[in-house]
Amino acid sequence: MNDRLFSNRRDAGRVLAGLLRHYRELPDVVVLGLPRGGVPVAYEVATALGHSLDIFLVRKLGTPGHEELAMGAISSGGVVVLNEDVVRALDITPETMRQVVQREARELARRELAYRGDLPTPELRGKIVIMVDDGLATGASMRAAIRAVRRREPAQIVVAVPAAPESTCRELSTLVDEVICATTPTPFFSVGEPYWHFTQTTDEEVRQLLRAAASTRAWAPPARTDLAVLRSELVPTEEGVPADDVLFDIVGDARFVLIGEASHGTHEFYAARARMTRRLLEEKGFTAVAVEADWPDAYRVNRFVRGRGDDATAEEALRGFQRFPTWMWRNADVLEFVGWLREHNDRLDERARAGFYGIDLYSLHRSAAEVVAYLEKVDPAAVERARERYSCLDHSDGDDGQAYGFAAAFGAGESCEQHVIDQLVDLQRNALRYQRAQGLLGEDEFFYAERNAKVVATAERYYRTMFGGRVSSWNLRDRHMADTLFALAEHLGWQRSEPAKIVLWAHNSHLGDARATEVGTRGELNLGQLVREHNPEDCRLIGFTTYSGTVTAADDWGRPAERKNVRPALPDSVEELFKEVGHKEFLLDFVHSARTAVLMRRALLERAIGVIYRPDTERQSHYFQTRVSDQFDAVIHIDETRAVEPLERTALWERGEAPETYPVAV
Repeated sequence: MNDRLFSNRRDAGRVLAGLLRHYRELPDVVVLGLPRGGVPVAYEVATALGHSLDIFLVRKLGTPGHEELAMGAISSGGVVVLNEDVVRALDITPETMRQVVQREARELARRELAYRGDLPTPELRGKIVIMVDDGLATGASMRAAIRAVRRREPAQIVVAVPAAPESTCRELSTLVDEVICATTPTPFFSVGEPYWHFTQTTDEEVRQLLRAAASTRAWAPPARTDLAVLRSELVPTEEGVPADDVLFDIVGDARFVLIGEASHGTHEFYAARARMTRRLLEEKGFTAVAVEADWPDAYRVNRFVRGRGDDATAEEALRGFQRFPTWMWRNADVLEFVGWLREHNDRLDERARAGFYGIDLYSLHRSAAEVVAYLEKVDPAAVERARERYSCLDHSDGDDGQAYGFAAAFGAGESCEQHVIDQLVDLQRNALRYQRAQGLLGEDEFFYAERNAKVVATAERYYRTMFGGRVSSWNLRDRHMADTLFALAEHLGWQRSEPAKIVLWAHNSHLGDARATEVGTRGELNLGQLVREHNPEDCRLIGFTTYSGTVTAADDWGRPAERKNVRPALPDSVEELFKEVGHKEFLLDFVHSARTAVLMRRALLERAIGVIYRPDTERQSHYFQTRVSDQFDAVIHIDETRAVEPLERTALWERGEAPETYPVAV
């Protein structure tokens, strides 16, 4: 899969139109496309907003002998902007500059005549001018166009582009009233990088679009063929669960089935995911459930469901989940599933029993303690050495890995990097001896201890990295989850003498392929992407969406759980489109439905609510651009959902969120 966000320029224009919707109802707005590539983008913007479309020409001044390197730009009206750094560095003479400017001015005049004919240039005085291109690199051409437009005394100037470096967007924001950059890929390679199709726009295409814009009633809504396609190809679900034949057809022979959630606190996502997992365990030979949870806490549940632990009930087995956010796993839906899994396993022999495993890395101190506890059983002589190596983690209070990371990252405490790696290597070096010491259970118990040591090593690095940048810490975490998943598959496959089949539960943002999303253009990868790369023909990614309802979430990290109202989804979002389909719930299968896959390859907003929900900043905090049919193999939509029920229902959760009209309408 290529790292692309827009299908083509027209698709990019529809995305920009959504970001510019606040100009739709305003009078005296003119949309200017910068030919040639900016015109298809501007056409979609003008049509969607109901405003007139025109062109504003600008030409790059190519450096002689290196034409792709811009030494400046010239725009309609003869305005020239130079890149002084390039001019000085290459020692370009005034005579050379004059020749290039004259040549490009002649080409500019030719294009003006070819595109506009005898029509006059647009009147811009006192108007809001939206200047659109298909992307920017240095922004030299746009700066020339801005300078020329400003001479015509517009009321406002807005620059809108699908993609540009963040630095260029910041620079332009000092020159105009508003800059809309739909994406800011990092690193920025080229204007065409975010597009699937970036063929050259011809002069004839420009003329056709200008004629179409002039003859079309801009305010007439386009025919909603997208809704007709979705209605004809959707598959009904019951409480978010498709029929067995539909589910099994999507899964096929895949060994890894990743089932997501659009929030960490929605009952329907948990319940539907559990029901689908039951069917895969019962009918399709799956033997493990891996979840976005800490390794030692989930392993306590694993021991219970496989009849090995000391816990008498499912609720007791879930008591290991004490770290925020406890409601992610200590909730009524997980409790029911864990109880069912124990009953299911009790009917099977030891080797056939399905396990429950966590693949996350937050349990820095807890995992260190588990390594020490394991060594106390198999190698008492090694215990003090392990304690000494892990002692540098104790400089922060409690089990707060962030406190350790802050201290280590900023030089206020010792970094444990080499110590924790040494302990992991020491454990692996003695693997065979340790496994023999525990007899039949030795394989599993060593694997548990080894993964704990791996968690400590990765978590130590993660907590230091998280203070250096979001992308690096996010990528480290998701790489760890993928590594744990693949190690688990290898371990279980070796035990059973056949490839292991695993269902994985995680948030959409972790298991939907990052390459199909806006965050992928910023350098983020995720678990779904890594699984697809590792097993391209052997995995399925299934996502969930919802339009509105309630959710269990907190105001901030570490704060109490609340039952919050989920606001109706934003315009131009996946969720709003699915709402308009008119069915309360349904599944879209992108594997077997080509028309739906093509339709949902266009860029739309998608909502992601984690353990924190901030409705007041919802667009910034909870939405990103995505191509859903590349992000997932299938998606399940449920119009209205309700909050997952924590096992510890606090008064704050019971009270829920006051209506927006409180206290007028209680």
